[in-house]
Amino acid sequence: MNERAPLPEGYGETLDRIRASVRATRSQVQRAANTQLINLYWSIGRILLERGRTARWGSGVLNRLAEDLRAEFPTMSGFSATNLKYMRQLAKTWPEQSSLGPHAVDRLPWGHVRVLLAETDAARRSAYARAAAEHGWTRNVLVHNLRTGALERSGVQPTNFSRMLDADGADLAQQMTRDPYVLDFLSVESEHGERALEAAMVARIAETLRELGTGFAFVGRQVHFDVDGSDFFVDLLFFHVEQLRYVVVELKTGEFRPENLGQLSFYVALVDDRLRRAAHEPTVGLLLVAGKSDAVVRYSLSSSAAPVGVASYELLPPELQRALPNEEQLRRALLGPP
Repeated sequence: MNERAPLPEGYGETLDRIRASVRATRSQVQRAANTQLINLYWSIGRILLERGRTARWGSGVLNRLAEDLRAEFPTMSGFSATNLKYMRQLAKTWPEQSSLGPHAVDRLPWGHVRVLLAETDAARRSAYARAAAEHGWTRNVLVHNLRTGALERSGVQPTNFSRMLDADGADLAQQMTRDPYVLDFLSVESEHGERALEAAMVARIAETLRELGTGFAFVGRQVHFDVDGSDFFVDLLFFHVEQLRYVVVELKTGEFRPENLGQLSFYVALVDDRLRRAAHEPTVGLLLVAGKSDAVVRYSLSSSAAPVGVASYELLPPELQRALPNEEQLRRALLGPP
């Protein structure tokens, strides 16, 4: 085997630049192709809407049309009768083709658009479309966030961030938290205690991170600290990779009590001292409780010496969970068979 010739100086840097250029261009091409596809589907839907005003275009006609289109374009997918109905709904939902761009519809994959078409509130539909495009949500994340009202819950939990952090830091920290967190996917009962809840969150860490929001990375559960021979354990520790700050999460299955903030503030100070680096932003704490009095929380936060927030979490009782459809049943009900 012939040996390769020695590489010139700067080869690695050149390769990295070319890779970055190829990836960027490929992403642009994919986005442009997706935009064209969504606009094509809108155009088809518009034609179907117009024909439906002057003649009966029921399921039988759409089935025949789907067959003819698949025969004409055998290499293209997406021409099922079900998809044609969604195209018609797309044109009906956004009557003007020019409105697709401002609402970020043409920046989303078709599967995302189909999910959004099930939302009847126009303002909510547009808000989630823009958020999905901006944050790169997968379809499952979009379904989850619509179901749990993620945007409606954004930034409303009580905190003392504005007092404890500078203006930019307070705004960023506030964006990380939501109230209430919907943890029904954990399928645990509150009386099982904080440890059972921790274990369930760690076991379902992907769903937990998705519920917490974009940018969270899991550091550990029951993170141990030794302080002058005494053992202390942080329930859950996360790191926000975009804001470069640790986030301490403490879980309480009962009602909020003022002393809960003292413990959380202690853990925030501990993480800040032991783990925080010079490049990191100040550590913040989040207390998840089963219920709270806003007045009690407000008075407690006013005297806290650490940047902390208090949110409630929701756990569906097991009997309700058994009575509700599962994720696959909901998907089929909303989107039809794959």
